[in-house]
Amino acid sequence: MAKIVAITSCPTGIAHTFMAAEALQRGAEALGHTIKVETQGSVGAQNTLTGSDIQSADVVIIAADAKVDQSRFAGKSIYETTTNKAIRQSQQVVETALAQQPAAAAVAQPTAAQPIEQARIVAITSCPTGIAHTFMAAEALERAAETLGHQIKVETQGSVGAQNTLTPDDIRKANVVVIAADAKVDKGRFAGKTVYETSTHDALQNGPGLIKAALAQAASGPQTSAAAASAPQQDYLSQIQDAKSKRSAASSGIYKHLMTGVSYMLPFVVAGGLLIALSFAIGGIDAAKYTGTLGWALNQIGGGTGAFSLIVPILAGYIAYSIADRPGLAPGMIGGVLSNSIGAGFLGGLIAGFLAGYITLYLNKWINLPKNLAGLKPVLVLPLISTGIVGLLMVFVIGTPVSFILTALTNWLRTMQGTNALLLGLLLGGMMAIDMGGPINKSAYTFSVGLLSSHVDAPMAAVMAAGMTPPLGLALATYLFKNRFTVEERDAGKAAAVLGIAFITEGAIPFAARDPFRVIPATMIGSAIAGALSMLFACNLQVPHGGIFVLFIPGAVTNLLPYLIAIVAGTAVTTGILFFTKRPLASNNPAVVAEAQLAQAS
Repeated sequence: MAKIVAITSCPTGIAHTFMAAEALQRGAEALGHTIKVETQGSVGAQNTLTGSDIQSADVVIIAADAKVDQSRFAGKSIYETTTNKAIRQSQQVVETALAQQPAAAAVAQPTAAQPIEQARIVAITSCPTGIAHTFMAAEALERAAETLGHQIKVETQGSVGAQNTLTPDDIRKANVVVIAADAKVDKGRFAGKTVYETSTHDALQNGPGLIKAALAQAASGPQTSAAAASAPQQDYLSQIQDAKSKRSAASSGIYKHLMTGVSYMLPFVVAGGLLIALSFAIGGIDAAKYTGTLGWALNQIGGGTGAFSLIVPILAGYIAYSIADRPGLAPGMIGGVLSNSIGAGFLGGLIAGFLAGYITLYLNKWINLPKNLAGLKPVLVLPLISTGIVGLLMVFVIGTPVSFILTALTNWLRTMQGTNALLLGLLLGGMMAIDMGGPINKSAYTFSVGLLSSHVDAPMAAVMAAGMTPPLGLALATYLFKNRFTVEERDAGKAAAVLGIAFITEGAIPFAARDPFRVIPATMIGSAIAGALSMLFACNLQVPHGGIFVLFIPGAVTNLLPYLIAIVAGTAVTTGILFFTKRPLASNNPAVVAEAQLAQAS
């Protein structure tokens, strides 16, 4: 009697996928063999094969009409066929697969008793915007692995797509997979491998501890959870990292779903905002009124009937997708469209996205159909019921109160002047600098981006000014007060200047990580000043990213000169505070003194 594992998949992920699975099940049992079949359908993978299933199997059957990742089956005999043949000739498929199996040696995996001294590690980093945190976390992991004597390859899933992509061979040889991400990452290709999940923030804060914790988890077996990795062989840093990861896993689910929605929404906001700004540059501030002109056309493409009309549906749809996979996409987007139509805006879209995701997720668990009808669930049953529930809730329960709240908030923000504007700017500015790209920073940013769809642009201006200030202030400080910074920090200051003008707050992270008690208060105060002045000067910004580069587009920023003053003032305040808080390097170290004198002279 043989042990068989199989995967079935078809392009639509509906009928043939499940029919082939059932046929293989019956064919194998008729021949006296045991089989476990994973279906890769439109509701995602079901009956997923575990590492133990694969390792104990005599043969792997892939009955698929679509591409299936085979990296987890390295060293196993694989027989490939079509779903049609599996349905019609299931017993023959099983017999042929078993007849062709070669003697294949599986790659040895370390056991709990075998500590991994020189490990092969693969990793993925990803953040909602796919810019700074993605690449900084990758660099942090590479440095940590190198310091500990391990080999690592990091795939970055950034705004330009995946780079340094992991190959099946990379994954096969790896002892552990590290996923440091703040947005949804597909883990399907890592089946059978130990996967250690954490955030980009943890990777930046304690890369070596993270690597040790991941390897400790790998040593205790691929099925071990992150919490179970806190075994006696871990050192103190690894145990701390495990505790942080456990807390993060418990609290970051909603945040990760939100950030997934934001990451898909951002290109629509950026494209729409820039096109609206270009329409004003070409046709003036009233470009939308002159029908048939180029300025009018650009305004239509970017504005309420074009890109901006998709902001809320995309946000809601991909929040639901992050929670419930593809079946959540339709009810989420439809909920977002309804939110727009009833005036609930981005607040209603957030609620619709989470409702659609969790309703679809639980319906998928609760509804069990016969195998011959299972293909109807992802394309008919789940979208129909979930969309109906979400739609009715939006129309009759959620829409009216949320619309009232959003209207009140919008009117208040539009009429905000004086002290109120100053206080909001202080709050948003401080939030942008307190964790420099972390959850608090992203919350302020998401709030401001969401308001763009309601044509409230002042908070976006305050947030961008405040986000540029920390790296710019630190870059200026490293240039003016060289004797207070090491050579490495001065080099980082040059990079921080470039990141700062591009509105990448994360450029300040290396300084904050090294000296948080002096750097973070300075950057928070400077950012708060920049945000407050931007709001006080009634500056408006229609583009959510780009930093100084979008300021040259006519119409992108209102009150441009005061806006530049706000950025310069925030930068100067940060630099000034650093002059008092950062002391000259230790004078009792001759090497440091010589280095500082050389720096001052240069």
